[in-house]
This record gives sequence, structure tokens and C-alpha cells, in this order.
Amino acid sequence: MAGADTFSPPIESRADLIEAMERGSKPADQWRIGTEHEKHVFHTNPLRPVAYEGPQGIRALLDGVERKTGWVPFYDGENPIGLRNNEVAGGISLEPGGQFELSGAPMDDLHGTAAELDEHLRVVKKVAEPLDIHFLGLGVTPLWSVEQIEAMPKSRYAIMTKYMGETGTLGTSMMYRSCTVQTNLDFSDEADMVKKLRVSVALQPIATALFANSPFVDGRDSGFLSFRSEIWRNTDADRTGMLPFAFESGFGFEQYADYALDVPMYFVIRDGRYVNVAGESFRHFLDGKLPQLPGDKPTIKDWEDHLSTLFPEVRLKQFLEMRGADMGDHDHVMALSAFWTGLLYDEISLEAAWELVKDWTDEERDYLRREVPRQGLATPFDRSTIFDVAAQAVGISEAGLVRRNRLDAQGRDESIYMKPLEETIRSGKTPAERWLEKFNGSWAGDVTPVFREAEM
Repeated sequence: MAGADTFSPPIESRADLIEAMERGSKPADQWRIGTEHEKHVFHTNPLRPVAYEGPQGIRALLDGVERKTGWVPFYDGENPIGLRNNEVAGGISLEPGGQFELSGAPMDDLHGTAAELDEHLRVVKKVAEPLDIHFLGLGVTPLWSVEQIEAMPKSRYAIMTKYMGETGTLGTSMMYRSCTVQTNLDFSDEADMVKKLRVSVALQPIATALFANSPFVDGRDSGFLSFRSEIWRNTDADRTGMLPFAFESGFGFEQYADYALDVPMYFVIRDGRYVNVAGESFRHFLDGKLPQLPGDKPTIKDWEDHLSTLFPEVRLKQFLEMRGADMGDHDHVMALSAFWTGLLYDEISLEAAWELVKDWTDEERDYLRREVPRQGLATPFDRSTIFDVAAQAVGISEAGLVRRNRLDAQGRDESIYMKPLEETIRSGKTPAERWLEKFNGSWAGDVTPVFREAEM
């Protein structure tokens, strides 16, 4: 967000870099569940992307949601680019191509997450309906090219777009054409963070397979079940990937800080303005040697901003972010948070998940990340396929949710949110494969029906 700078203390030592992550540590009774999800927006009359300005634009959608909720807008220059819920953490923001994102508040349990998601969809759909704006729950927009999608007026995205065009091959597709759902979870201390991060990095390709939901691009079969994941494989290798160093002896906050220091920067915010420092070194910034800001040294906020521009499959900030899944329908949004909560917030399940992955090598983890986007649950692995691993992981997670015993008003525990994954394991078919059956059958090679059937 561009706006009035708030005071942030200067970085005085290496310990400050570590403490910016370590201060997220909290006892288990304070662990929360955060869910973020992005939705493609489109018009139906005619079928087309949604612009920012205009009587039926995204700005009008933001204005309407503001009136409904009382949430406070924030701006880039004179343009509202999101809404903040000042009563609890969380809010709405815009991704580069107008993808409409809810950053959910930290919830005590999945029942709270479900209530939040239901209310969010109720409000935004009511505002969007007279604007002929609709929301699509897929990992990649199935029809439009990057050039056909209008960029949102956010200064950081202008910087990123230029830089993405110079690194990787699909970085702009990541920005403008992809949507994810993400679960954010807590840790108690460094040892707990390390174990959770290792388990979740190793199992991230399994989540990618289970939630594969982006088989189409440019109006055709992409050849991938999760084209969104393939996009990320071709987006700026400096800041993406499977964090192999996290599995080395001695890994902790300090080693993650070293990794982050070596990732090229995007921007620094000064006087409410984004300064383009793309490709520069944060280490040079620590020494006051950025060519764009000679003599200027970073604050803690600058470091936190930089951490937010790293995009590994699991990202460490003051919590862990699970980043491997395609956006899906309402039930799959809930299922992702359920999957990771059951695995990481129950000690028995966490240990069982670690036993499942602890012997995997760097080469095996990289192989899964490379092959899963195309082959999904059918990816060969360990004399079988990863379907077997996925089935075990789903069972481990579900048992963890039952043991948590967090009940809703009807006396149901959180395992009720695992039903979409139970169906995937029962049928052996991911959402992407179900769409492809229709595409090759009743849709007769036409992707446009997916806008109706995958509408949220």
C-alpha cells in the first residue's frame, strides 16, 4: 500500500532480521487459522474481463463492498486498491489482474473460517450482481491472455511486471492470470517452525495434486492439471521453489534470513512512494549502498516488505503460509485449510506426516514439484504413484481434526470440511480431471461453460 509512512525502527543488527520472524512464536492455545483466497472476476454480457474504472468496474465493486461492510479503503495515490477491516485483522485486496482477494482474519477454528467465507461471498455477490461482475473459482483464468487483462493501478505491480518480464518465462501469467487459496498457520518456537515447515514443503506437491483445478489456458486444454503450479515453476527462480536448505542440519530462522537476504529486491516505500530497486541486494541496503537511495538504510518494515516478495512453496513470515494449491470452489477453499490444520495443529498427525516424508531426498521433492502439475495424483513415485501418499496424508489430517475436537453448533468436528478430499480419494479424480471430462465430452471442446459451472 502506498500512503503515509508509519514509523518503523531501523535495523541495527542481524538479530533484528531474525526477530522479525521469531516474534511470531506463540503457545498452542493461541494458534490461529488464516485463510486467503483469490477469485477471478468477469462479466457475462458479453463474456470479458473486468476493468478497474467505469460504472461496472472493480473500483465500483470496492465502493459497494465498503458501503455494505464499513471497512476502510486504502489507496495507491488516489485509487482505492483494497479495504481493511479495522475490527479484526484482514481485509480485501486486488491482485494485478483484478483478482479479488480476501485475506481472512485469524480464526480459532475452521468453523469460524467457514462463517467468514460464507459472509464474504454473500456480501460481494450481492454488490457484484447489479454490476454484472461474477467470481470464478479456478487456478488460472481459462480464456484470456495477459494482454487482454487490465492491470490494476498498484505501483508495486508496475515494478513487478517489468521485472517479471526479465526473469523466468511465465511471471506475468502468475501475476495476471492465476489464483490461489492459501492457509496461514502458527508455530510455537523455532523447533516447531522447522518441523512444520519441512513437513509442509515436502507435502506441498501433494496438496497441488489434490487441489489441481487449472487445466485450461487460452481457451484450450493446457496439458496440465495444475497449470497454475507450472506457471510458478517458470516464475523467477530466485524467489520460488522447494527450499532445499530447510532440510539441512541446523536450519532455523537465521538460515531463512540468509536466504531472504540473497533474494533480489523489488521496491522500497519512501514518503508514500514506491521506489523501484528491482534486482538490488538487501545486503547492500543494510550498508546504505542502494544506488536509488544512497546512504539510506532499511527499517524493520522494509525487511517485512521484502519477506512478502519471496514466493517459495511455503513462505515464512511470523507464521507459515501454504502456497501450493489452486483456487477452487467454496468447499475446496475450506478443505485446504482443513487439510493443513489437521496435519500441523495436532502433534500425533504432525509426527505421522513427518514419518511419511522424512526420508525423501531433495531430488525426490524437486521431482514431485516438476511432475505433479502435469500428472497430478498419477505421478509415479516409490514404485506406485503419489495417490497413495495423498490418501495417507488425507487420513492423517482427518484424524488430527477429529482429535482437535472443535465442535460447531450442531456438534460436528472440523473433519466435516474434508469431504471434497474424501471424494477425490474415493473417485481418484481431481477437480481438473472432472473439468476435462466435460471439456472432452458435453462441452465439445468449448471452455466457456466453465464460467457458469465454476462460478462461486
